[in-house]
Amino acid sequence: MQIIQKRKWFYILSLVIIIPGLISLLMQGLNLGIDFKGGSILHIRMESTVTSADMRTTLKGLELGKSEVQKSGNEFYIRTQELNQEETNNLMSVLREKFGQVEFLSAESVGATIGSELTRNAVLSLLIAAVLMLIYITVRFEWTFGVAAVVGIIHNVLIVLGLFSIFHWEVNSAFIAAMLTIIGYSINDTIVIFDRVRENLRMKKKEDYINLLNRSIMQTLNRSVNTVLTSIFPLITLYLFGGVTIKIFVLAMLIGFIVGAYSSIFIASPVWYDLKNRA
Repeated sequence: MQIIQKRKWFYILSLVIIIPGLISLLMQGLNLGIDFKGGSILHIRMESTVTSADMRTTLKGLELGKSEVQKSGNEFYIRTQELNQEETNNLMSVLREKFGQVEFLSAESVGATIGSELTRNAVLSLLIAAVLMLIYITVRFEWTFGVAAVVGIIHNVLIVLGLFSIFHWEVNSAFIAAMLTIIGYSINDTIVIFDRVRENLRMKKKEDYINLLNRSIMQTLNRSVNTVLTSIFPLITLYLFGGVTIKIFVLAMLIGFIVGAYSSIFIASPVWYDLKNRA
């Protein structure tokens, strides 16, 4: 299988996905959730027979924007756009009219300042993860492997961010957790391939880098495919039956795992080859 010889086609394929995503990020940005934009969190208690789905249906009719509902026993946590005292009272009146006895427990606001701090910390955590991985791989292998691995990470992050921007899917704090998980997963797959490349380099005689790298990829291909499939099947099940509250997290993971497996084979490995030739 001539993966390295056809690397330019894989580069083009990735650019076809990344460039529209970057344009979308510049034009419309991300659909930031309450965690980033700020909003109100209401804590109420009502009959346990009321479900989260019932609550979401009621909130949709109130034009409160994107609202999140979490249930714990007979208590509900409602996260919605910023509400003043009058809007909060109106919301409670509608809920009492719809569901009967509703006890208001507390209300708090998540300001835009906290949202911007969360955004900054999220970006910082991604950068720190990338730098630490670059240092580790450089020490463990060599700098060309480290740079190629980080290029793969950036490739994965850009594709996931771009798709979320294009389709205007909501980005919340769970999305950041998914991104960090994606980085860890994809780098693990990349390291497996690079470790096999290093082993084959030690036994290298007159074999050129193209054949050596193709052979290393094919030797680890079954493991890469089996690993991503065993991860994707549970994620698909969670996406279909896991409920609304975890859909964004699962969707990001699903896209990231597929892209991560692709980049380990078709992006990071060819990038290492190009770097090695120039070095």
